Amino acid sequence: MRYLYLGLMFFMLHSVHAQIKWMTMNEALDAQKKEPKKIFADVYTDWCGPCKMMDKNTFSNPDLVKYVNTHFYPVKFNAEGTETVDYQGFEYTNPNYRPERKGKRNAQHFFANALKVSGYPTVVFFDEESDVIAPVVGYRTAEQLEIYLKMIATDDYKDLTTQEAWQAYQAEFEGTFKD
Repeated sequence: MRYLYLGLMFFMLHSVHAQIKWMTMNEALDAQKKEPKKIFADVYTDWCGPCKMMDKNTFSNPDLVKYVNTHFYPVKFNAEGTETVDYQGFEYTNPNYRPERKGKRNAQHFFANALKVSGYPTVVFFDEESDVIAPVVGYRTAEQLEIYLKMIATDDYKDLTTQEAWQAYQAEFEGTFKD
């Protein structure tokens, strides 16, 4: 009985502390070459309040964590950082980065610019060939992000070619994530 109790406690502690297994963009692109899977990229900045709220509230949701870790290569990308990204035959850098501005607004990374990121946070989805599927701009709760995660993971997005089709999909969608 004691072992059952300890096992249950371990399971509960583990599930409470489940985290997204973040990667760099280069790590995700390399992983895709070995095992094709879509990429879920959180594009953030150090100074962005809503980005920090998504880290605390959205990316800690156990339903979202499990879904993202299962169906995507999750990427954490600082849109004003210094990481070099090798993407589709081009090396993206941030040559205008100013170290004295660390933690404050800084120059936008060329990769974020190439993704046409215009606000933070932005979640960008990539298909198995690392082509951009869609960006989702702005703060989202786990419950609000669920429709995008599931639509993209299941390839339903390929059939949503009109505003009417998207509205019908939204109307029929029944989410299971709870905030």
